Order: sequence, then C-alpha cells, then structure tokens
Amino acid sequence: MYPPVSSRVKRFSIAFASLVLISACQEAPQTQAASTMPPAQVSVQEVSRSSVPITIKLPATLAGNKEVEIRARVSGIVESRNFEEGQKVSAGQSLFTLDLVPFTLEVEKAQAELNAAQATVKQAKQERDRLRKLKNERSVSKRDFDNAVSNYDIAVANLASSKVALNEVKLDLEYAQVKAPVSGIIGRELVSEGSYVSGPELLLTELTETDTMRVRFGFSEREQLQMRQDVENGGLTLPLNNEFSTKLILQDGSIHPSSGKVNFSDVRVNRYTGTSELQARVDNPNGQLRPGQFVRVQLSGATRNNAILLPQRAVLDNGTGKFVYVATENEQGMMVALPAPVQVGEWVTVDGNNLWVIRSGLTDGQPVITEGIARIFFPGMPISIVSEGE
Repeated sequence: MYPPVSSRVKRFSIAFASLVLISACQEAPQTQAASTMPPAQVSVQEVSRSSVPITIKLPATLAGNKEVEIRARVSGIVESRNFEEGQKVSAGQSLFTLDLVPFTLEVEKAQAELNAAQATVKQAKQERDRLRKLKNERSVSKRDFDNAVSNYDIAVANLASSKVALNEVKLDLEYAQVKAPVSGIIGRELVSEGSYVSGPELLLTELTETDTMRVRFGFSEREQLQMRQDVENGGLTLPLNNEFSTKLILQDGSIHPSSGKVNFSDVRVNRYTGTSELQARVDNPNGQLRPGQFVRVQLSGATRNNAILLPQRAVLDNGTGKFVYVATENEQGMMVALPAPVQVGEWVTVDGNNLWVIRSGLTDGQPVITEGIARIFFPGMPISIVSEGE
C-alpha cells in the first residue's frame, strides 16, 4: 500500500533541497572565497627605463707579475746558498755561488793567451814595417813582404779571438755567481750546497715578482655572445678597448685597496671549459696578495642602457623561474595580484639599494608590486594599493 501523496511530496522536497545545497557547496569558486578576504595592502612601482652602470663578478686566480725559474748557466759544484727561503730578494742579489776556482783559472789562462796574442801582433807589425822599407829599397822580394803582411793580419785576427775568449770565460765566472734577475719572493731551494749542477737543465729555485700581481679569470663563450648582442642592439655600452676597471674581492669579503685594468683578452676559447682567459694587473705594495690565491674579480666600466630596474625583494622564484606580481584589474573591476614571468640580468646598486636588471617580461608603465608581497597568499588575490613609487 502506497503512502499518501502529501507525504511523498514532502519527502521529495526535502531530498531536492539537500541536493541543491550540496551542489552549491561543491561549485563555489575560489574567487568567492577570495572575495570574502580583505584586500592585501601593497605598494607598487611603475615600470620605467634608465641607464645604469653595471659590475660583473667572476672567480679568478692570482699569479706573480713575473715568475722566474732560477737556473745556473754553467756547470759546477754549489759552494753556498745566499738567501733565506721565502724571503724577498732584490734584483742583482746573489742567490747561489758555484766553486769559482776553475772559472778563475780559465780567466787567468785566457788573459795570458791574450797577452801572447798582443805580443805576436806587435812583433808581426815590426816585421811588416821593416820589410816594407827593404821592399822600397828593393832589398827583399815581394813574396817575403807579402808573407809578413799576412802574418800581421793573422796575428791581429788571433788577438781579436783571444779577446772574445777572455770575455767568454769572464762571463762564465759571472754566471757562476747565480743572481736574481728581478726583485721578488724567493722559493725553497731545490739544490743544496755541495751538489753538482750540470747547467741550465737543473732547476735551482723559483722567484716570483709580487709588487704587481696578474689576475687571471675566464669569461664564458655564452656570456660573451650575449654581451656582443647587447652591444649591437644598443642595450650595453662597454669601456673603451674593453679595458674594464678591476677590483679584487678577497675570501673574507673585503675589497683589496688596489685597482687595475684588464690588459689582455685571449682570442682562443678553452675547449675544456668553454671560456676565454682575461688578465688584469693589480699593484700589491704590501704583499697581501699571493700567487695561486683564489679571489673574485669585480669588473666595472660597462653601462646598461634603457634598463628596467626593480628592487630585489620584488623578484620572486617559484622553482621554474623568476616572476613578479603585477597589479591588474580583473573582469569584476577589482585590483588583484597576477604573476608575470621575467628574465633577469645583473644585480646593480643605486643609492645603496640593491636592484635587479629586468631583461624581458615587462612593459613600460606596468605597476609592479614592490611592498606587501608577503600578504599575497595566492595569484589573483585582491589587493589595495596604498602607495606608488617610481
């Protein structure tokens, strides 16, 4: 038996109302929830362009201005070492002394041979002059006179050879006293007293000139190509002849007081690292910088033209790239925060403020949110602009 019609209608009405309520709850859009939240108070900055000097920071290593291998030019026994390892030496200072006795004897021998050659020249000259008088008197044959002239010429040539030989052994005597070719820091000895030195093939020690240091660093091929493109399209101005000014940032973050300029750029690209080597020279009067030291070089002198600059706090990272929030009016006429992906360039500092250079992703006049970003909990959240800046 069926229940009364009125009872069935009442139950259907209740079920229908329940379905409508459940459907309304499931289909409520997020914007409805967002509309119930108070707008986040933010500050914005309209996108504009300006020219700004930029700096480039790269890892670098230091080398001495001159790194000299000290070798003896002659062979002999090392008689003494005349320096303290690791100390500064001056140009011309004696570093090693070989046994000088054999070289002194060679000098004396060559001097004696020179004296004999001088006596021979004197005798040959007298004989030539004497025969010349007899030849004029026709008391001597032409052949004898010609022989006397030849003997004199040979004696003169032998005298010249003796002078050269004397100079050679004197030079060997000087080379036996191994001296510093430049001023700098001397390394450890590699040959001790009493050892036999066979000549230039044996390394005695190393000397590094440290009054001026060479800063060596690499510039990637990709960065160089991007820089050339920026120069061609007018977005970047480089210093004349690419002579960047350089500063050194030490391991503790401090900046070395001396500055320098880039004076060398290798045309070759290292096939292992994909970089070209550049070099700068920096004064090192107090000896704080050492060969082999790792530093960061800061290059300045370039200008980024017509650049968009934003505070670093305004640029966010979602794991896939950089983006900023732009104040945008939605279809309902409400101001909301929408993300805009951007491509960033260098960091720059203007009036003590750290800024990002924005390479692409924004257009002039767009209001970018710079303050109150922490109050934006999701894209599309309502905002209230409390201040605008440039």
